Parts: sequence; structure tokens; C-alpha cells
Amino acid sequence: MTTGLELRSLITKSGTLELSLAKVEVPEPGPDQVVVKVQASPINPSDLGLLVGPADMSKATVSGTGADIKVTAPVAQGALRFLAARLDQSMPVGNEGAGTVVKAGSSEAAQKLMGKTVSMVGGAMYTQYRVLKATDCQPLPAGTTAAEGASWFVNPLTALGMTETMKREGHKALVHTAAASNLGQMLNKICLKDGIGLVNIVRSAEQAKLLKGIGARHVVDSTAPSFLEDLTQALVETGATIAFDAIGGGKLAGQILTAMEIAINKTATTYSRYGSSVHKQVYIYGSLDTGPTEFNRSFGLIWGIGGWLLTPFLQKIGRADQQRLRERVAAELKTTFASHYTKTVSLSEALQLDNIAVYNKRATGEKFLIDPSKG
Repeated sequence: MTTGLELRSLITKSGTLELSLAKVEVPEPGPDQVVVKVQASPINPSDLGLLVGPADMSKATVSGTGADIKVTAPVAQGALRFLAARLDQSMPVGNEGAGTVVKAGSSEAAQKLMGKTVSMVGGAMYTQYRVLKATDCQPLPAGTTAAEGASWFVNPLTALGMTETMKREGHKALVHTAAASNLGQMLNKICLKDGIGLVNIVRSAEQAKLLKGIGARHVVDSTAPSFLEDLTQALVETGATIAFDAIGGGKLAGQILTAMEIAINKTATTYSRYGSSVHKQVYIYGSLDTGPTEFNRSFGLIWGIGGWLLTPFLQKIGRADQQRLRERVAAELKTTFASHYTKTVSLSEALQLDNIAVYNKRATGEKFLIDPSKG
């Protein structure tokens, strides 16, 4: 029996977040399982929701070092009622990762993975050793490192899921917000390769420059005085009628629907007091702004706004289409779906306050990678 360190997040009923490293036993793999030595796992916004949740990290304190490091931070009492199912539970963190298979069960599928570098999905990836089903591992192409394969699931399949949703719901082009992100850059590469119109909404001139540098054709800056006019023109040129919004709060979702309606009416031949008959859709898939979603209903009556999440989408499309998307990611891992990190940290370094302050900002160009085998 092997032991290893695992990063844990706990929120107490009294309203305190506790982050620590736990020593856990690594069981022998079952017939259809493998043991992977984890060597790379990204810190995604979806991971931060579990890692720090609604805690006020500006008031965080740290004690201990190395394997004994512990971070505590207060959680507002008002937030606790939304967290009832996780209170007083020490929870493992990390949606995806990559590493080397060091033990394999007796089944043919498990044995085929022995010694190989694989990408994984299934949670609890901020750990030194992960036991999971062979079917939850994706063998990486020869010459691919764990770091190159660590972000193979969440961002690539989310980006592909967006274009798949667009096609399945009868739209021909799409809009994406916070578009200079790692995911946004992947989406641009997909759309350029597949000939799909994409309108990128960014929050600074620097982000606009970054996207144009990788070939993005339609980039609009939400901080520019001409934002709504620029957005409308881009919608006229692309015909985009579906949007995926990473911001969530504020007025942006409503502004997108309004601009879509204006763009559609520019080519309308008849007037309707109910607005255009073209369905306009905004899916919110992120919460960079945790405030209320506000919109002024100036976009007719044929519209929708809702949530979008990768896992339910994958369940809906079925195993065959999931595998098709996974194979595309594996084939284009170093091109379309390449991820870039600004810093690689060990498990204990991931709990240092100066590092938390950076990756918890969720800022474009500040993506961290955890290497549990480091240190």
C-alpha cells in the first residue's frame, strides 16, 4: 500500500474555509482500474469554485510549511445556506490532470495503459496518486508530456461543446465573452479551422490585440465607447444568434441579445411589434461577475437565456459523439488545444498566499499548473 499527499478543501458549519494537505492511502487497482502518478493538473475557474468557494481570500491566513501547510479564510454566513451539502466535509479538488500509469489492473484495457502517459478526468486530481477506471484515461500521443496533456478535458471539450451546441440548435455563428482566455483562444482556433463565424468580446485593448494576433476576425472591446455599435456590426457580418457568456453578472448578456435583435432587423423586410422571429440565445457558463444578471427587454419575444455546463452536455450527446470529440482533442493537443501556463507549483506551493492571490483573480494570462510530484 502506497501513501500520497492530496489537497483538500473544507468549509465548516461555523463559516471557515480550511485548505490543507492530507496523507491518504493509495489502494491497489481493481481489474478495470489503474494507478496514475499525477504530474500535472491545471487550476481552472471551475476548480476554484470548489477550492476556495465564496471565502474572503483577502482575509486568509496561513500556518505551517510543506506538507503541514494550512490556509484558513472566513466565509460569510449568508453563503453557508447554499453550501449545506459540503459543510464539515474535507473534499478533494481538481477536475482534470495527466501523469504516468504506475500500476494497472488485470483487464486488457488497464494493462494496455501500463507505463503510458495519460490524461484523466474524474475529480480529485490535486493528489500525488490517482486510482481511476481505465476508461477515464486518454492515452497521450507519443512525445506528449503530462503538462501538455493536463488541460485536455475541461477547456477543449467546452470549446468544442459550444460549436456542437451551435450546430445542434440551428445557429450558424456564435459569440463568446471573456474571449481572450485560454478557452477563448482554443475556440478561435476551432472556428478558424472549421469555418465558423465567431464574435469575440474582450475587456481591454490588450486582450483584443492578443486575439487578433492569433487570427481572430471579429473582436470587440466592451470597454470601448463604441462597444454596442461595434458588436452590432460584427453580428451583422457573422449572423451570430447564439452566445456563450463567461461573465454571468451585469448587463452584458442583455446587451448581446439587444445587439442581435438590432443586427437581425437591419435586413428585415417587414415590421413586427413583437420583434424579429429569429430565436436569439445566450448561455451563461461562468461567473466572473457574481452579481445579478441584468437586462432591459429591448430584443423582442423570441429569445432565451439559460445555463450551460459541460458534463450534462456530454451526457446528452452520448458516448459515440463524446469519443469523437475526445479523439479530435488528442489529435490536435499541440496545436488547436495547446494550453499555456504562467507558473507551475507543487501542492504546498499552491497553498501559499502569494500564489493564491494570483490564480484566484482568474485573470487572462495567469493560468497555474499544479505538479503534485514536484517537491
